[in-house]
Amino acid sequence: MSQQNKHPGPPSRTSWQENELPAATKKGLRKASFTTPSGIPLPDLFDEQDLETQGFEPSADLGFPGSFPFTRGVQATQYRGRFWTMRQYAGFGSAAESNQRYKFLLAAGQTGLSVAFDLPTQMGRDPDHALSKGEVGRTGVSIASIEDMRTLLADLPLEQISTSMTINATAATLLALYVAVADERGIPRSQLSGTIQNDILKEYIARGTYIYPPTPSLRLIADTFAFCQKELPKWNTISVSGYHIREAGSDAVQEVAFTLANGLTYVQTALNAGLGVDEFAPRLSFFFNAHANLLEEVAKFRAARRLWARLMKDRFGTQDPRSLMLRFHAQTAGSTLVAREPLNNVVRTTVEALAAILGGAQSLHTNSYDEALGLPTEASAQLALRTQQILAHESGVADVVDPFGGSYAVEALTTEIETRALQLISRIDVMGGMTAAIQAGFPQREIENRAYEHQKALESKATIVVGENAFRDDTGGEKKLEALHRLDPQLEEEQVARVGKLRASRGHDHALALVALKQAAAGTENTMVAILAAVKAKATVGEIADVLRGVFGTANVAN
Repeated sequence: MSQQNKHPGPPSRTSWQENELPAATKKGLRKASFTTPSGIPLPDLFDEQDLETQGFEPSADLGFPGSFPFTRGVQATQYRGRFWTMRQYAGFGSAAESNQRYKFLLAAGQTGLSVAFDLPTQMGRDPDHALSKGEVGRTGVSIASIEDMRTLLADLPLEQISTSMTINATAATLLALYVAVADERGIPRSQLSGTIQNDILKEYIARGTYIYPPTPSLRLIADTFAFCQKELPKWNTISVSGYHIREAGSDAVQEVAFTLANGLTYVQTALNAGLGVDEFAPRLSFFFNAHANLLEEVAKFRAARRLWARLMKDRFGTQDPRSLMLRFHAQTAGSTLVAREPLNNVVRTTVEALAAILGGAQSLHTNSYDEALGLPTEASAQLALRTQQILAHESGVADVVDPFGGSYAVEALTTEIETRALQLISRIDVMGGMTAAIQAGFPQREIENRAYEHQKALESKATIVVGENAFRDDTGGEKKLEALHRLDPQLEEEQVARVGKLRASRGHDHALALVALKQAAAGTENTMVAILAAVKAKATVGEIADVLRGVFGTANVAN
């Protein structure tokens, strides 16, 4: 092996055969030579002694798939019953362009929609707002009104497929637009299935697309809970998201702890609004990141599931088993994708997808290899989908329920992640809960510190990224892709013109609806009902957000 190809990071690995080693030598292998990316020590050999030391009880901590504490999965048959939903995240430019991409992905075998919105839509600004210039349609699709939503969903079988919408501050408005289009088509609301992310707390922590202060933002979330309970029984009212927390630089333990602490806050908010826990908790869902350290990631998903079940049972006394189930969507890690030698990203994504599957995900998005350079092309998006299909149909990992269950290494890591995450949640409890912790800047600082440590590890090569800081081909420079997605700048001008035409063509119904929304927001009525009436009257996303800004104000959160 040449020096340049030798593993550059400590410690060194040695090759051995277990049956060649005496017992004394085997015992010596138990020293912690490595740690996981979360800093959990890894002995060279795990056995039942590690589990006994942790107080692991198979009957209490494992159980059976589909049974409390759901360590082994929320369904008894897992993927032997049906595969996870293959839900590729897509959206860019205009509603018409995005609609064509959804049809392409469905024709390629995708089994659920996942909609990405541009920053103006996420921040409640119309395309012609001064702050929207240069951002319309860039990071997702631009949706300003019911006309855009009609185009986005044209010819898509909403009664047959589930739709996930990654939207938070304006989640109530985008859900209202979706419902309004379904109403126009005569599709019963009881047949609509999908998810709105609707997770504003993680925006304060990690991502930044928030509008209103925490208290009214939580009220909007509680209003969507109540509306969906009555009107959309198959809709997941929130997707509590650890994904963006991890993308901001957290480790796996922090991802679990901060995500579940946010979830506890949403549960308490709904209870304070008068909802019964078993009325809304079965429709809660979660969204996690899938990184490339296979064993830690599998353990992370299992730990999160078990810890959530115990927290819901112990803190809220839930009676419905569905309220204890942590159902989650996973997405492979965007932060692990690199621009240098981008085809290597196909391998990274495959390992990350495998971690999500072995961890028991209910749905999955696989990133495209070119995303460090631009939005996915049709070809790269199709390859990302094919990655899931190959894992499902060719790898055999879906043939056994919880294939890693009982692994000494995975069970030990699962218990350790659960323990460490619970300790962090306990610290947040002492601070007065997650809202108080966010306002004090606690989770933000913890994530920043961990991200800094990770960056130092990359620079010192204690952490290796193949093709980036090691095993790099410097002979021919970077391997760049010839075909990249290019966004036509004309699309922004056309979208600005569309919203101007809408305003010029409507009557006064939207103005009356916005007055009613203002009164509902200032009072105690459910804002979802007023928002739905406003979008049907052709009020725009920006106009609705501006009314709520006038009543609620804007956020000022510690960072």
